[in-house]
Amino acid sequence: MKRESYGRIMLGLLTGTAFGFLLHKGRASEHEAISGQLLLEDFSVGKIMATASAVGAAGTYALNELKQVDLKIKPLNTGGIVLGGTMFGAGMALLGYCPGTSLAAIGEGHKDAAVGALGMLGGALAFIKAYPYIKPVIEKGAVGEKTLPQLTGSSPWLWVAGLAGTVALGANLLKK
Repeated sequence: MKRESYGRIMLGLLTGTAFGFLLHKGRASEHEAISGQLLLEDFSVGKIMATASAVGAAGTYALNELKQVDLKIKPLNTGGIVLGGTMFGAGMALLGYCPGTSLAAIGEGHKDAAVGALGMLGGALAFIKAYPYIKPVIEKGAVGEKTLPQLTGSSPWLWVAGLAGTVALGANLLKK
C-alpha cells in the first residue's frame, strides 16, 4: 500500500472519530434525541445533520477547486430516492437511530443500537437479493449523472451558500 493511502486512511479515521465525538456531544447518539426529532419536539439532531451537510458541501467543493478530489456523481434516480427514503425513514422510526448515530451509540455501549446494526446488515443482504426485482422501481425517473448546479446552469457555490443560509436560518427559527 502506498504511503499516500495510509495518510488518507488516517485522515478518514480521524475525521470519522471527530464526527462520532461531535454526534455524542450533541446527543445525536441518544434514542430520545432521535425520537424527539421525529416527533417534532427536539430539533437538535436535525440541526447537527444540516450543519454537517453544509460544512461537507463547502469542504467537498473547496477540495474540488483545489483539484484534491475527483467528484464521482451517482445517477439521480427519483424512484430509488423515494423507495430508499421511505425504507430509511421507517427503519429510523422503528430503531430510533440512523446508521451513523447507531454506530456512535454502539460506541457508547447502547445494546439496542447493536441489535439495530445487525438489522441493518440483514436489510443490506435482503436488498442485494431483491435488487434484480426492484431495479425497475429504483430507476424510475432517472435523470442521469447530474448535479443541481449542472441542471440549473449555475455555480456550485451558489448552492453551497444557499444551503448554508438555509441551515443558519433554520437553526435560528428552531430554537429548541
